[in-house]
Amino acid sequence: MNEFSPAIAESPTPKSKDAKKKKKKKKEDKLVDSNNGMSTYITMSERESQSKLSSREYEKELVRLQVELVKLQYWVKHVGARIVIIFEGRDAAGKGGTIKRITEPLNPRGCRVVALGTPSDREKTEWYFQRYVAHLPSAGEIVCFDRSWYNRAGVEHVMGFCTDEQYQEFLQTCPEFERMLVRSGIILIKYWFSVSDEEQERRFQSRTLDPARRWKLSPMDLESRDRWVEYSQAKDRMFAHTNIPEAPWFTVEADDKKRARLNCIVHFLSKIPYVDMTPEALELPPRKSAPNYVRPPRNEQFFVPHVY
Repeated sequence: MNEFSPAIAESPTPKSKDAKKKKKKKKEDKLVDSNNGMSTYITMSERESQSKLSSREYEKELVRLQVELVKLQYWVKHVGARIVIIFEGRDAAGKGGTIKRITEPLNPRGCRVVALGTPSDREKTEWYFQRYVAHLPSAGEIVCFDRSWYNRAGVEHVMGFCTDEQYQEFLQTCPEFERMLVRSGIILIKYWFSVSDEEQERRFQSRTLDPARRWKLSPMDLESRDRWVEYSQAKDRMFAHTNIPEAPWFTVEADDKKRARLNCIVHFLSKIPYVDMTPEALELPPRKSAPNYVRPPRNEQFFVPHVY
């Protein structure tokens, strides 16, 4: 009696049970691609990596990482370190959200976000890096550039806001400029937030529907939708010239915003050799009483109405 006999089919052996389990698992792993309707198979590890991170998991891990960021800031202030973090990438890739999660637990006196607008007529006549140099950190500071001098390699080049000579000059001088920063003792970390065409379009569409986020959809963002390939080519060329050993680019896969934020923070913490220098908990003494102080009458003050 061979393995295809009816008797074996009626009384399955452990081997045939395993085969059925594998067949069932394979069927469960079968997914339909919404873009082209074709069926594809993914492994369980791929399924887990693609699954949504629960809000509870995300918040718990974010709180833990933000505590580590506070420890890092104490160390930065103590040793007088100077840190520059550059955030570049596609429009709607999640740079702003990541910057917000990094900076919100930190003392703003020691951590600044630099997001420069269009250069003035005067700034256009200056050395290109000049207005960025003014925002570099002093001892004990962290500076986050929400877009940076790489505007010239991206939007300015693609949109024709700079000449080809200015663009070529940037590609030549940018690596030298960054080597100078690193040699001066600045810790320079560069992140590129990568988002797929489909996910970027979904985020653009959601912004049009949300009045509170509609301001994020600038005319430049709309123009970038039609220049996806040009921006990709500009990014590839930028990487080829500026991905230097002293200041390499680190790509953050940002289709999943929550994972992108956590991954970026973990990586940033891993690049800084900080130690925990958090001060010991303070024991506050009792407040001094002021028996001679009399508060003015409430009817002499203006109060905000209790709407809520």
